[in-house]
Amino acid sequence: MPLKTKELLYNVYANVLLLFCKLEVHMKSLKELLNFETNKRVRIAVACPEDREVLGALFEAYELGMGTFSLFGDVDKIKAVADEMGKEIPSDFLLVKAADGQQACQLAVKAVSGGEAQILMKGLIDTSVILREALNKEYGIRTDKILSHVMVCELPFLNRVVLLSDGAMIIDPTVPQMKEITLNAVELAKALGFEYPKVAILSAVEKVNPKMPSTIKAQELMELWQNGEIPGCELYGPLAVDGALSWEAARIKKIDSPVAGRADILIVPFIEVGNALYKGWMFGCSGPKSAGIIMGAKAPIVLTSRADSHEAKLYSIALAIKCL
Repeated sequence: MPLKTKELLYNVYANVLLLFCKLEVHMKSLKELLNFETNKRVRIAVACPEDREVLGALFEAYELGMGTFSLFGDVDKIKAVADEMGKEIPSDFLLVKAADGQQACQLAVKAVSGGEAQILMKGLIDTSVILREALNKEYGIRTDKILSHVMVCELPFLNRVVLLSDGAMIIDPTVPQMKEITLNAVELAKALGFEYPKVAILSAVEKVNPKMPSTIKAQELMELWQNGEIPGCELYGPLAVDGALSWEAARIKKIDSPVAGRADILIVPFIEVGNALYKGWMFGCSGPKSAGIIMGAKAPIVLTSRADSHEAKLYSIALAIKCL
């Protein structure tokens, strides 16, 4: 086939895919998380909520009818922060005194594992402390699945949301771990209404390079997907970020995949990539929003940065409820 004919056919194919890309946007805004109905009265166990942003999210979630809360920590300080905010703690909030942050996390985890609460949430405490308790073999909420963190990011420059994993938990995941990370992200995407999410395995380039480990990981994940070990999604890699999110970049690079330019989920090869990408979006772009939870446990775990706004924590609570 002559080269010009090939290019013409490719451009036709590209334009058809672009039309479908515009029609297939499943979720544009995190505000959509707040538009749900539930017949369940959800109780969320919060460890160390002695913080204005945390309590602000809890009060707003309560007012929106999302559920109620069990607060584990310094009760006097919790009440003092609420007073400073001019808020009265609702009568159906349960306040439980803890000697320190470690005990607060332990009590919150036990509340979830014992069925007294359906969601675990981190307040003003190091992530490592609450995860240590969540993974406790005696009373924790671990399963045989890997625990991984998934961010849901609202990106105004794309006019839609994108899922990103894992930029918070697993430092240098192996290919089997990346498979589980992908399955967790796909599970969350489906809970959000993505029927057949498109997954991009990120690297710096689109070609496999033996000197670039991330491309080797992507190639092996592609093989697992082709063998049916990562079901329920369309998967492609390696892809650079522009090839994954920008239709124009994907067209120019002639990347022949339904994922190219319209990925719903980005899977990163190392924690630094996910962390830098997320923080670059949050601090370098205009108007981004985010929500984050840990998947793979017996119950959703709301885990946001201590520096995140109460809005991010509110969206994360709503995200966790979607997973129940």
